[in-house]
Amino acid sequence: IRRFAAREAEFRQARDNYTYTQTVRVQGFDLDGRAGGEFRRTSDVIFTPEGKRFEHITYEPPSTLHKVSLSREDLQDLANIQPFVLTTAELPSYIVEYQGREKVDEIGTYVFRVQPRRIERDQRYFEGTIWVDDQDLQIVKTYGKAVPDIRGRHQENLFPRFETYRENIDSNYWFPTYTRTDDVLHFRDSSVRIHMLVRYSNYKQFKTSIRLLDAQPVKPDEVSPPKPPPKF
Repeated sequence: IRRFAAREAEFRQARDNYTYTQTVRVQGFDLDGRAGGEFRRTSDVIFTPEGKRFEHITYEPPSTLHKVSLSREDLQDLANIQPFVLTTAELPSYIVEYQGREKVDEIGTYVFRVQPRRIERDQRYFEGTIWVDDQDLQIVKTYGKAVPDIRGRHQENLFPRFETYRENIDSNYWFPTYTRTDDVLHFRDSSVRIHMLVRYSNYKQFKTSIRLLDAQPVKPDEVSPPKPPPKF
């Protein structure tokens, strides 16, 4: 567990230096199959010339979802829980139990059950199962959900189960390539089936074009005098 958590830490650092495209489609249905609208978004996770990472939304028509809505926690989970990474720094927050060995698309894996050790306020966690490649010691598949669900007198914020697959992108690391959901959320007054598909594509390693040069003193006679303003 310590070894694969260390490899996951390396992967997270590597992924933070890649650009990629993310497409999201969320659909809602009642239990009779009647459509309840959809949410769509395409975005590029890119860098400024100074190396600052940010998400640039390239396509997002108005959402037509009316049986459910996407909350702040849903968007946080899209960024952090569904492409789940379990690093050395995060291990103390989780209970990790070995479940055995299994093949995933002919890949030998170790299977672990993962759940949060405790729930801290305003924090999001993963609960479910992860499959770890037995050679590269990285997560190749995730199945579970984001927790906790939020239930209050005037608020219900429930989260579906999802499945995320990774692929070997650059021979060293396994990157998320898609997440899918087909689950039913049982609210107090109704039940809603959620379909979701997230694709991650066009991974490219970021290379800055900025060079930091040593400062050189400028001689007074090399400084050009200011030009006079133009006359009208």
